Amino acid sequence: MYNHSVPPVHFVNQVRYPGVPQRSVAGYAGNVPPQVPSGAPITPGGAVLPTQQFEQSYIENILRLNLGKQGTFYMTYENNSQWNAKVFTGIIEAAGRDHIIISERQTGRRVILLMVNLDYVVFDEPLTYQYPGHVGTQGGR
Repeated sequence: MYNHSVPPVHFVNQVRYPGVPQRSVAGYAGNVPPQVPSGAPITPGGAVLPTQQFEQSYIENILRLNLGKQGTFYMTYENNSQWNAKVFTGIIEAAGRDHIIISERQTGRRVILLMVNLDYVVFDEPLTYQYPGHVGTQGGR
């Protein structure tokens, strides 16, 4: 049964713009807060202040800074009776959040290594290393 005391609600596909007054269903105007990137400060007037964009110093980023360099990758495979630990040597071709791709000079094969199995990496040459707030360095101590 239709209740005549409650006005019908009409849903219209509206585009909303941050900070622009919008009409609500009841006819009241209200401000829509701006969309803000996580951690970005907002002034009392509603302006969004830009934040510094930099990557954190994760292994994948360090490996990406050293593409083309040869490394020795020490991996551990739990619950594997055939080979619990394995060592791979190759040129870094790519690195992602969960993997490393190397090419073996001797065989020419490409190998995808999972980060979850990585223990550590050894390089026989200086590394390029950059971390938040500092300029990249090469081989410094």
